[in-house]
Amino acid sequence: MRAAAILGPGNVAKSMLAFQRATKVQWTSLIEQADVIVVFGGDGTVHRHLSTFIDMDVPVLVVPCGSGNDFARALNIRNVRDAIRAWRNFVDHGSIRGIDLGMIRGDTSDGVSCAQRYFGCVAGVGIDTAIARQANTLPKWLRAHGGYALSAPREFFRFAPLPMKISCNGTAAAFCPTILAAVANAPAYGGGMQIAPRAKLDDAMLDLCIVKAMDVFKLFCLFPTVYFGGHLGFREVEYQQTSAVKIETELPFDVYADGEYVCQTPVEFGVAPRALNVLVPD
Repeated sequence: MRAAAILGPGNVAKSMLAFQRATKVQWTSLIEQADVIVVFGGDGTVHRHLSTFIDMDVPVLVVPCGSGNDFARALNIRNVRDAIRAWRNFVDHGSIRGIDLGMIRGDTSDGVSCAQRYFGCVAGVGIDTAIARQANTLPKWLRAHGGYALSAPREFFRFAPLPMKISCNGTAAAFCPTILAAVANAPAYGGGMQIAPRAKLDDAMLDLCIVKAMDVFKLFCLFPTVYFGGHLGFREVEYQQTSAVKIETELPFDVYADGEYVCQTPVEFGVAPRALNVLVPD
């Protein structure tokens, strides 16, 4: 069983060594010869290689080593030990799981249409774009220990709700002042924020969470509830499942997915059912 390793930024040597000692995996430098691709990294590392994974049609194992590991957690992989269990489950039983991926098509900042991109966890338009941009400037160790939450309060005061037109499955919509529109394939992003607590990786659907305009005090009250899904009880929050979403803003606005910049609005989202095979512990 040969594996190709993809290494994220930062120090992943300790995790890689622990994985190697426990599995005795044979590594290949040629990804085309690999039976499995092992990613040592976080959500951003996975995100940047999703198109390659799909083109290769090779199972993927994520060893969580990043500042945000929401994709790995959605697969019940919380540490190196869980990743080792997933590897052994594959080697002993050939077990893999097919999961969905989100799809994005929009424009770049120079107005050129970007190629279709994929995301594993959550894509968003609104305040989380500003928060993610700020969090990405922090040192890696700080991003890994609440960097998103530390970056959020300042944006609560600075961010002005955007007029957004959000259409699902082609239905007509009107512009409405909106703080956030999150399109989710998995339940969490930002290091454990359960923005879409009902999302599943294999239901061929996207979960759409819309946070409409509210005063700053109420936004501060809402924010901590996102970590356990309590925000769905606020009347300014709308939640639904759909297979296609289109978001328009009056002026182009950045779109982030899995913590990475992707494109600008207007943007369309879809779902690619069972597009990726992954290794899981159980």
